[in-house]
Amino acid sequence: MTAGVATDPRRFATGVTVITTRTAEGHVHGMTANGFLPVSLNPPLILVSLGACTMARHLEAGDRYAVTVLSAEQEEVSRHFGGRPSLSVEFASAGAYDFVPGGLAFIGCRIVDRHPAGDHTLYLGEVEHLAYRDGAPLLFYTGSCRTLHAGLTEDVFFY
Repeated sequence: MTAGVATDPRRFATGVTVITTRTAEGHVHGMTANGFLPVSLNPPLILVSLGACTMARHLEAGDRYAVTVLSAEQEEVSRHFGGRPSLSVEFASAGAYDFVPGGLAFIGCRIVDRHPAGDHTLYLGEVEHLAYRDGAPLLFYTGSCRTLHAGLTEDVFFY
């Protein structure tokens, strides 16, 4: 194993999400994150992992967050919520949750627990809203966004 690879999280391909929450002032705050993980099917639980950031402060004060899983066409959206604002985003609301239009999955969660973990906090959320559509995901690998290029059909499998 090459030195440093085991501790370099950029060497693990992940999906790209935008986490959103409503602030105490009633505004929607969003950030790009790849620290997202499904945890349990029953009850349906997911978690987001955040270091010291504005979103973490909002989640400490609030009780809900939403996750939009980005599609391959949303790299600019990823950059926008990753600190390089370039868009005017109109969020799509579903009850208490606000999502980025055009995503592949829309998950709304009520925070049920917070766990300090090193220099991050894990925000465990029980899923209260779920919607999705088919499409190609936006991926993050080796420090940049990628898309999945797979043209597999059943005829590539040998029986």
